[in-house]
Amino acid sequence: QVQLVESGGGLVQPGGSLRLSCAASGSIFSINSMAWYRQAPGKQRDFVATITAGGSTNYADAVKGRFTISRDNAKNTVYLQMNSLKPEDTAVYYCNADVIRSRYFTVSNTYWGQGTQVTVSP
Repeated sequence: QVQLVESGGGLVQPGGSLRLSCAASGSIFSINSMAWYRQAPGKQRDFVATITAGGSTNYADAVKGRFTISRDNAKNTVYLQMNSLKPEDTAVYYCNADVIRSRYFTVSNTYWGQGTQVTVSP
């Protein structure tokens, strides 16, 4: 009943920038934390960044200082601004959200998007 749809991926040269978006829709009362993960070919899915409902952020060391996570609560959307991209940033990027679906039972469920490809190559 909840869908997360990522967009904004693509091909970019080293040193370039991309901005990813992830919009949540469906049966949503509120959203707690939202996050980005990434998975390179043959590798495990790794944490990239997270943001709480109040706007507190946390980043993986590999992207700290280059990536910025933000959110628009009115649109149920989380963003990932990626600057100074490196070839090692190449991966499928996945959106994650902890969603409260009902005001009457405020337990959250975790949802994942389908992923969007980011390729950093000359």
